[in-house]
Amino acid sequence: MNSDNPIELLQTGFRVSLGAAASLIESVTDSQKREEIISKVSKSEFGQLTDEWAKKGELTEQEARNFVESLLNQGQNQTPTETAAPSTAPSEIPISADPPEVQQELQELTAQIAAMRAELERLRNQDSQS
Repeated sequence: MNSDNPIELLQTGFRVSLGAAASLIESVTDSQKREEIISKVSKSEFGQLTDEWAKKGELTEQEARNFVESLLNQGQNQTPTETAAPSTAPSEIPISADPPEVQQELQELTAQIAAMRAELERLRNQDSQS
């Protein structure tokens, strides 16, 4: 990673944050995972944790991107009569059999990812114009 490039630094920070959030969600549902994370933090293995979180964040980002693209593709593939019908709001899309709180949190995270991605694109465009 080039620390002189603020876009890469911001993207890596975003991925680490996203991975940490995903790990937090996992630790809430899995006590074994929670103990593993606590032991790593207590052993001061922050470098290893941030590397893991960055990888997990990159995977989560890609999954969210694929999810949003599939939603967009579904919207584009609808016929005009289907378009006139009320569409399913994102808050009503079933993600999995997770509790409603987890589904809502995942939807909020997906919205945050989309907003951060738009901000990254804006910064890239601004950087390339400079």
